[in-house]
Amino acid sequence: MTSALDVETRARRSLGRSATAIYRMVARALDGRWPGGGVLLDVGCGTGNLWPFVRDRFTHYIGVDAVRYQGLPADADFHQVELDRESVPLADGIADVVAAVETIEHLENPRAFLRELVRLAKPGGWIVATTPNQLSLLSKLTLMVKNQFNAFQDGCYPAHLTALLEVDLRRIASECALEQVAIAYSLEGRIMLTARHYPQFLARRFPRLLSDNVLLIGRKPGE
Repeated sequence: MTSALDVETRARRSLGRSATAIYRMVARALDGRWPGGGVLLDVGCGTGNLWPFVRDRFTHYIGVDAVRYQGLPADADFHQVELDRESVPLADGIADVVAAVETIEHLENPRAFLRELVRLAKPGGWIVATTPNQLSLLSKLTLMVKNQFNAFQDGCYPAHLTALLEVDLRRIASECALEQVAIAYSLEGRIMLTARHYPQFLARRFPRLLSDNVLLIGRKPGE
C-alpha cells in the first residue's frame, strides 16, 4: 500500500498547478452550459489556480487534494483526501459543477474516480475532467521514438500513472450514464524537441493533433 509520504511526494511533483491553457479550456467548456451561481467542487485542486478563471460563475468554491498547497485561495473550503484510498468526505450532490483538472492520470482507478465525481454532482450538474492528450502529434511522435506516451515517460512516473485516450473518456462517461457528453482540446501544443508551441490558428484547425491536453464534459441526469 502506498505510504502517506509517497502520496505527498507524488502530489508535490506537480507543484499543484497546470498550464494556463488548461484552465482556459475548462472555462470555455462551461460557456453556454453553466448559467452561473452555485458551488464549484475542484477535485485535485492544487493551488486553486482554476478558481480565478471561473470565480465569476460561482458563489462558493470547495477544493479537494492530497495535500494543501501554499497559495490556495483563502476563501476555499478545503478537504484533504487521498483519492486512491478514500471517498471524498462530502455529501452526494453537493456541487453544481465538479471539476478535476489534470487529476485522473495521477490515480490508479479512473473509472472509480469518475463515478465519485458523478456522485458529488447535483442532478443536472456538470462533470469536467482534463488529462494529457495521448493523440497529440507530440505524444504520437514520442510513442514512435520512445515507446512511451509523452506525458507518461519514465520521468513522469510515479506522478502520472494512467494514460487515457479520448475513446476511454467517452466510454467511462457512458458507463456513468452522463448526458450531453463532449470532448474539447486545450489549443496549445508543444513542438517536439523545443519549448515553442504551435501557432493558435493551426491549433484551432487541428485541435486534437496540436493540443497537449484534452477535456471531457458531461451532465449528470436528473433535470
